[in-house]
Amino acid sequence: MKRTVLFAMTIALGLSQAQAANPEAGKTLYASNCAQCHGPTAKGMASFPKLTGRDADYITARLETYRAGEKVGPNSLLMIPNARDLSDDDIANLSAFLSSNPN
Repeated sequence: MKRTVLFAMTIALGLSQAQAANPEAGKTLYASNCAQCHGPTAKGMASFPKLTGRDADYITARLETYRAGEKVGPNSLLMIPNARDLSDDDIANLSAFLSSNPN
């Protein structure tokens, strides 16, 4: 019984966090911090990958990995300092914005 209640609470918390993501805040954060490398429409530039249309879980996982200081690809040394100060809300908002734009 306790496991069922704990599981239900975990699901409810996850849903409330997902609902709390603000794509407009993510758009503002993207424009001021990410667009210089990934392009104004997040379609990528030079060696910086396209982000728009990516799955929110993928973006969240990558940003959390960079924030933790872990290398995951050739641009890791550029991304780690940029992700270091992102809050959980920042990451949720960026993920919501980028995943909602299918371009």
